[in-house]
Amino acid sequence: MKAILTCIIGFSLLLQAPNFLAQQAKRPDVEAKLKELGIKLPTPAKPIANYVGSVRTGNLVFLAGAGPRKQDGTYMAGRLGQDVSIEQGYQAARLTGINQLAALKAEVGDLNKVKRIVKVLGMVNSTPAFTEQPKVVNGFSDLMVEVFGDRGKHARSAVGMAALPMNISVEVEMVVEVEGK
Repeated sequence: MKAILTCIIGFSLLLQAPNFLAQQAKRPDVEAKLKELGIKLPTPAKPIANYVGSVRTGNLVFLAGAGPRKQDGTYMAGRLGQDVSIEQGYQAARLTGINQLAALKAEVGDLNKVKRIVKVLGMVNSTPAFTEQPKVVNGFSDLMVEVFGDRGKHARSAVGMAALPMNISVEVEMVVEVEGK
C-alpha cells in the first residue's frame, strides 16, 4: 500500500512539473526589467535609529519603513494637501519603492527570488482634510507590478499621518515572500 501511495504521489508531482517549469519560464527577469525601466538601485540607506532595515523569517522578508531618499541623500519632503501635489506624492512613493527594492536586494541577493509582494503599508504625510492617500501610494504599487508582474500585486493599506520622520512625504513598509532560505 505504501509503495502504491508513493507511486501515486510521485506521478502527481511529475504531472505538475511541466506546469511549474512553465510558470518559472513565464516569470520576467526582474534585473532585466529594472534595466529596461531605466532604474538603477541605490545603496540602501542605513537605519536612522535602533532598528534593522529588514528581518527574514523563513520565506518572508519584513522590510522596515523607508522613504523617498534621492540620489544625493536628501528626501522628498512636505505634506500632501498643503505643499505637495498628488503627482509629486505619487513620484515620492515610486522613489520609495525603488529604495525598498534596493533594501530587498541587499537582503536576498537576487530579486528574481521574489515569489510575491505580500503586504504593503503606505503612510502619507498629509493634512487632516487630504483623503487621496491611495492615489499617492499607487506610485509604489504601480512600480511593484511593473517590475514583478502579477507577483507584484499585493494587499495594501494607504493611510494619512499627521507627520513623518524628517517631514518626508511618504513612508512605506512591506512584507515579501521569497524562494529558499
